[in-house]
Amino acid sequence: MALIDISPPVDAHIGVWPGDTPYVRRLNLDMNDGANLTLSEINTTVHVGAHTDAPSHYVATGDDIASRRLDFYLGRCNVLHVAVDRGRRIMPADLAGRQLSAPRLLLRTGTFPDHRNWNNDFASLSPELVEFLHKRGVITIGIDTPSVDPFDSKELEAHQAFARNDMAIIEGIVLDTVDEGEYELIALPLRLIGADASPVRAVLRTL
Repeated sequence: MALIDISPPVDAHIGVWPGDTPYVRRLNLDMNDGANLTLSEINTTVHVGAHTDAPSHYVATGDDIASRRLDFYLGRCNVLHVAVDRGRRIMPADLAGRQLSAPRLLLRTGTFPDHRNWNNDFASLSPELVEFLHKRGVITIGIDTPSVDPFDSKELEAHQAFARNDMAIIEGIVLDTVDEGEYELIALPLRLIGADASPVRAVLRTL
């Protein structure tokens, strides 16, 4: 078995949603300056890098991230490559004939290629696809873009489909070098009380 890291590195150069809080790390104590230890703090959005949304992010009465079942983020998953143009929503027809053998699915679109250079025209999910996958037993969908909805979406139709079906979202993962197949997903959120999301250290374990 091998571990494959599918999380982007998080530092001051990582892109965050325009208008959201960028990543800043500040040193409070530094051994290089004579302190007995190094101590730092960070300030950033809870949607930084690879992260999972809580229902409270898109439903006013939704659960916070600390209340979510951990099995959404741990267990067997499929990785599929999807040939989709930038700016387009993935439809059920785009997965026609593809085998799903696990209750979690990660989609590689290649439409958000550099987490340090933001682009608005990434691919996203259609609400029809979320419903389609729910009927096939999928409980979690991850994507290699910053959102399951298009950049300019205000209605957040895909997010609402996740809410209707009590499914989990993982966004911002890196699948550039990951082959299609079945893996074990490990992407546990922090137990952040009241938070609408959490960063995750998302990894795949080969089976």
